[in-house]
Amino acid sequence: MNSSIKLLCLVLIVVLAACSDQDQEVAKRPNIIFIMSDDHAYQAISAYDDKLLQTPNIDRIAKMGMLFTNASVTNSICAPSRATILTGKHSHINGKIDNHFPFDTTNITFPQILKKSGYQTAMFGKLHFGNNPKGFDQFKILPGQGAYYNPDFITKDEGRVNFKGYVTDIITDMTLDWLKNERKPEDPFMLMYLHKAPHRSWIMAERHMEEFTNTTFPEPETLFDDYSSRPAAREAEMSILNHLSWAGDSKISPETMDEMNLPEIGIDKLRYKFGMDRLDSTQLANFNASYSKVNEKLKAAYPNMTEEDKMRWRYQRYMQDYLGTIKAVDENVGRLLDYLEANNLMENTIIVYTSDQGFYLGEHGWFDKRFVYDESFKTPLLVAWPGKIEAGSTSDEMVQNLDFAQTFLDVAGVEQPEDMQGESLVPILTGQMENWEREAVYYHYYEYPAEHMVNRHYAIVTKEFKLIHYYFDLNYWELIDRRKDPRELTNVYDDPAYADVKEKLHKELEEIRKKYGDSDELNQHYIDIFMKDVEENGIFGVNKEKLQQIIDKRNKAMP
Repeated sequence: MNSSIKLLCLVLIVVLAACSDQDQEVAKRPNIIFIMSDDHAYQAISAYDDKLLQTPNIDRIAKMGMLFTNASVTNSICAPSRATILTGKHSHINGKIDNHFPFDTTNITFPQILKKSGYQTAMFGKLHFGNNPKGFDQFKILPGQGAYYNPDFITKDEGRVNFKGYVTDIITDMTLDWLKNERKPEDPFMLMYLHKAPHRSWIMAERHMEEFTNTTFPEPETLFDDYSSRPAAREAEMSILNHLSWAGDSKISPETMDEMNLPEIGIDKLRYKFGMDRLDSTQLANFNASYSKVNEKLKAAYPNMTEEDKMRWRYQRYMQDYLGTIKAVDENVGRLLDYLEANNLMENTIIVYTSDQGFYLGEHGWFDKRFVYDESFKTPLLVAWPGKIEAGSTSDEMVQNLDFAQTFLDVAGVEQPEDMQGESLVPILTGQMENWEREAVYYHYYEYPAEHMVNRHYAIVTKEFKLIHYYFDLNYWELIDRRKDPRELTNVYDDPAYADVKEKLHKELEEIRKKYGDSDELNQHYIDIFMKDVEENGIFGVNKEKLQQIIDKRNKAMP
């Protein structure tokens, strides 16, 4: 063999070895599994607090990895939260400020970027907006809110398809089927496994109905909050006593409602009918076997109930159904984790469990979310990444759903777009805290006037304080001392003892709004669009008389 041929062979060997090394590096890129439930309060995960419910399978993620105690959202409402997660941008930048504004489909999402970089991508469950998610090799998603029983799904390949059974089980069946039969073992994957539960109207699986309708749960200390010093809290329409519907939420049949002369709240009986019409004869029989007893007990007790008794009864009914739906979520998370362990997929996979926001479980007398108070502002976040995250660790860093997109791109070794606004959580996850700097986060809620009547507000939040500005028809400030007042009952904005804190936070709020591109002018822009839409179409959940009162109040208060 002459020297030229020897040299050529040597070059080929080096090139092939380099290609092989590159292939191994691609193969080593971790899989990403993003698990998200809808409206899952951190108080209803036993890794955070075991007073209400045991969630041993979700807890497994924390035991394998890290539990975040200060994780939060930028805007506590479903579709905007999901838009923030996908885009890595605040609501005022990605345009999805509330559930009514359309999502701007020109936004580039992290699944699109991962798919382009060689990840196999799939989404199963609840997206909440849009019927054709971009950047996915496979998807099967619920239309809008979807149904708990016998739900329809929008699929990438088959159009709209009906599936028989319970939605939490079905979403997991789809997810496991993809892992078993469609996943390409040679490619890294990014899987979004998204539960409908525990979203309203909280219809639990048949197998849990008897147990949970007969369980009594502890009450929160602030169940009977009087909202003194907090006008926006006083005006909100999220009261368990006054704003939960009897049929759609508490599962009191329309016939029982009529017999007892109970008031219908909103589309109460329609919501109940929607849920019941999905059930087949066996499912309906199982439902009635448990809930007919609930109805009979209320009929017997109601004539002698005080308002306090009614609040306590309605709280229990709420918790029974809400927590019952989470029981199935936890069981199904266990099914997924078991599959990963059995098929050697755990070692090179980062697993995230979170919710699109928190939720009130009777705190302040409320259900729902929206406020920047902790129970809706904070969200569960548990992350496992074997070999990278110290098992059983915790973090109290100020992290947000804004950070997921950049975290996943960082994990995958993919360049992050400059217009994304979050920060990768990898330094926290891997213990490299010298590469993490964040003292405060920014929050902005827009959906008002609308259902639940939570006034528009924005806030800066640190580990110690919250400075909140309410605006629209209200215009005032709140300052919450998170350390001294963890239940957030007292506004200390006008307390002279906090004058220095207030001054400092006002400056920091101006800086963080400038950093993220928010402003009063942008607020007015979105209000103008909202007002035009209201004039043309009205607004869901608000009658015309009340809406006009709010608009008149705002106009009178405006300079």
